[in-house]
Amino acid sequence: MTALPPLSGRTVLDFSTLLPGPLATLLLAEAGADVLRLERPPHGDEMRSYEPRLGADSANYALLNRGKRSVAVDLKAPEVRERVLELAAETDIVVEQFRPGVMDRLGLGYEDFRSVNPGVVYCSITGYGQTGPDAPRAGHDLNYLAETGLLGSVVDDRGDPHLPPTVLADIAGGTYPAVMNILLALFRRDATGEGCHLDVSMTANIGTLAYGYLATYEGSGSWPVAGRDLLTGGSPRYRIYRTSDGRHVAAAPLEERFWQRFCDLIGLPEHLRADNGRADEVIAAVAERIAARTAEHWRDVFDGEDACCCVVATFEEAAQAQRLGTREAYRVTGDGFDVGGLPVPVDDTLRHAPGARPAPPLWTGLDALTFDRGRGSAA
Repeated sequence: MTALPPLSGRTVLDFSTLLPGPLATLLLAEAGADVLRLERPPHGDEMRSYEPRLGADSANYALLNRGKRSVAVDLKAPEVRERVLELAAETDIVVEQFRPGVMDRLGLGYEDFRSVNPGVVYCSITGYGQTGPDAPRAGHDLNYLAETGLLGSVVDDRGDPHLPPTVLADIAGGTYPAVMNILLALFRRDATGEGCHLDVSMTANIGTLAYGYLATYEGSGSWPVAGRDLLTGGSPRYRIYRTSDGRHVAAAPLEERFWQRFCDLIGLPEHLRADNGRADEVIAAVAERIAARTAEHWRDVFDGEDACCCVVATFEEAAQAQRLGTREAYRVTGDGFDVGGLPVPVDDTLRHAPGARPAPPLWTGLDALTFDRGRGSAA
């Protein structure tokens, strides 16, 4: 007999929008939770309007909300508040992403839920936390990275930082800490019966990503110089090098055995291999050798070698090589589409059985404001 997913029977009210909260509740839904999203009428979450589209809504929305249900309700309406607080008695988890104080003003804050259900786990995801001078400020991922120093840690030859490859603060500072703390809070609640209010600050949480910079400061008393640290461009052993055809090689032969093999493969002379104290000279020499050949040449050279080097792939190449981890077995369906699901870090042994689950259409009316409990299941 196949075991049920570990969050089967747990209920989630999801007031969040865009990415951090919806991705968090996707992980909970994939582990078996019944997630009911409450969206703003008449059109719902702004992400539904993004391009490109899958059916009536955006592809972003469809992939992030697989297996949930959604209802458009006006949270300012007294009858909606009354119905939500009725649901509070059977709600295990609340996820909200408004600025601090908004849910309280709506009469749907933690204390409102707690008065009905002392065991509720209420998770608030914000840019700057629930308290302090920055709490009411608006911000996005780029702002959080900028203000923690992470954005400026890697710079180009002119000293300019570049846009990050993805929304690091939203996911690493919002989604993952939210899920981790929700699960920890459920574990404690199962033992004590008491819920709690989780304050998930994306800016505070991405400080973890700066562990190496903090260690440098604590150990030396000095902060790393942008672009000069071991992992930010200051070493020939951890660099991106341009090839003759305008592509790039990602070289990360940090350990000595990998470094020596890398030097052998690119033909770096012996007198340049001792890079300590002469990083710039060695970087220039390595760059010259990589730039003399095409990406395809270097792909062949590094193939099968223990040198920690590879060609920087396009998304198309990564997908063809099955590096992105998209899951055809866990599909998303809707009106006129059936596509592979978003890869999520929930082990297959802890998820719903493989199969298609729908992206949620936007229901309306108080009758839709109910947990599934086997009625019209999104699964």
